[in-house]
Amino acid sequence: MGLKAEYKGLADNQLILLLSKDDEHAFAEILDRYYILLFSFAYRRLDDKELARDLIHDAFTAIWEKRATLVITGVVEAYLVQIVKNRVLNHFKHQKVSKKYIENFGKYLNDPQNNTDHLVRHNDLSTLIEKEIAALPEKMRVVFELSRKHSMNRQEIAEHLNIPENTVKTNLQRSLKILRTKLPSSNLSSIFPFL
Repeated sequence: MGLKAEYKGLADNQLILLLSKDDEHAFAEILDRYYILLFSFAYRRLDDKELARDLIHDAFTAIWEKRATLVITGVVEAYLVQIVKNRVLNHFKHQKVSKKYIENFGKYLNDPQNNTDHLVRHNDLSTLIEKEIAALPEKMRVVFELSRKHSMNRQEIAEHLNIPENTVKTNLQRSLKILRTKLPSSNLSSIFPFL
């Protein structure tokens, strides 16, 4: 019996245990075992084969990176579907934020009152925002950027940084409060809906 066949005969929980010990064959078997199901799940929701593949690839990359601390309580299949589902939802959330930004900025640009001077002010404001984000305390800045720039939800940030979800919430609230006090309020929310 070949090595691949040996792994095919293992139960999911055995594969997860081997994966936590850096076993690449166990990882490959989990991917083989669930790829079609996960691809079908993602593709039905996205209607984009390339994007579905990318999201699954990202999900499995994250699993490999967290293999040593990976804890799966319950059915592995359900866990994997949930990870892919979260990535699909994040994709749509990010798309919505991007679309809102583009629409708002488009309105801003199409307004006859907004000439080159306004564009310069917008760029200055954008630079100021980036500067103020960079000036946030380290933990707050990391949490803020994961939330606003990478579209991660509080639970994902908590898992990514290995901190309690309430800590993530507190850091987000504090960072937003600091940014709002340091930045000019006029047109801020219409140009930068994430603030």
